[in-house]
This record gives sequence, C-alpha cells and structure tokens, in this order.
Amino acid sequence: MNELHTLHILNKTPDHPRFGECLGMLGPDDAIVLIENGVLGLAAAEGFHSARVYALRDDVAARGLSGSTQATSLVDYSEWVGLTLQAERVISW
Repeated sequence: MNELHTLHILNKTPDHPRFGECLGMLGPDDAIVLIENGVLGLAAAEGFHSARVYALRDDVAARGLSGSTQATSLVDYSEWVGLTLQAERVISW
C-alpha cells in the first residue's frame, strides 16, 4: 500500500469556495500541494490539520512568499511528481 492515501493539489485562492472544500476533505493520511494561487493560502497552514503540506517552490517565489513557509515543505516539479507516485489517488482542486 502507498504511503499517501490522497494527494490534494490545490490551485485556488483562500477566498475561493473550493479552498475550504479541500481543507474539509483532508484526512490524516493525506497530503496537500499548494500550486499557482493556492500558495496564497500558506498563512492558513494551521487549518490543514494533520495533513502534510507542500508548496511548489517556483510559485511561492513568484508571489514573494518565501518567508511564509515555516509549516510547509517546498518542492520542485520532480518532487511533486514523486508525491503523485506515492499517493493512492490524486485530486486536483
């Protein structure tokens, strides 16, 4: 069995309804990757419960958020692909 149950890929801003829906669906064996405008939700990292939180390094840098990543692991594109291979399923939000 894979290490991750579900990998959630979130590209919505925190004010988008799907951002909250995604947070509500996170399970204890899940992980979330914040990409594109989803990285704007880094300030809400404590709302991700016990899920592992990752953010795409290039998107964080592009939005000037490098100082907001203490509760988050930054990943590059190849590490993101590796996470998808570890997951039983992947959901894009």
